[in-house]
Amino acid sequence: MQVILLERVAKLGQMGEVVDVKPGYARNYLLLQGKALTASKENIAAFEDQKAQLEARNLETRKEAEKMAADLDGKQFVVIRQAADSGALYGSVTTRDAAQTATDEGFSLDRKQVLIKQPIKYLGLHDVHVTLHPEVEATITLNVARSPEEAELQASGKSIQEAAAEEEAAADYEIAELFEDIGSAASDDQDLAETVEEVLPETEGDDEDDSSKG
Repeated sequence: MQVILLERVAKLGQMGEVVDVKPGYARNYLLLQGKALTASKENIAAFEDQKAQLEARNLETRKEAEKMAADLDGKQFVVIRQAADSGALYGSVTTRDAAQTATDEGFSLDRKQVLIKQPIKYLGLHDVHVTLHPEVEATITLNVARSPEEAELQASGKSIQEAAAEEEAAADYEIAELFEDIGSAASDDQDLAETVEEVLPETEGDDEDDSSKG
């Protein structure tokens, strides 16, 4: 099926191009989303009449998208979710979650603009692509954590598992130091006891001698 594109479509063509596509893709996406028209003589003629207006509108929306992309690209957004100690989420983070989180922070996004290639089912930092315009894209990072504190930790470059391992190692070190101190104290007590034992017999002997003299 042939259609004429009303805007640039990735991996398909530029505005004004007539391309061949599968009928289902045309009906369910291109025509439905207003991205193309069937390539009839009437529609091609109508496009040529409106080409200048379409190009001007496209240029305006692209400039707006580029301005937004300059602020949005590389931005990190925190998404708080419940998860197991292993890092597995109880559920997943969706395109709707990403769009809503960005919108809450002042960036007006629709979930249809967000592309998540693989379902986000684990804690951590996840790069997500956002299409702001057919010719303008940005990449944001979703910092998925169980708490703001964990999110801050992840933003510094540490994973939750690494932090847990460090805490466990620190606890083991403290325990080892405690036992070492106890052992040292016990050793000191033993030395003291031996010293007393050495001194006491002599003292008792001296007392006996003094008693016999009396």
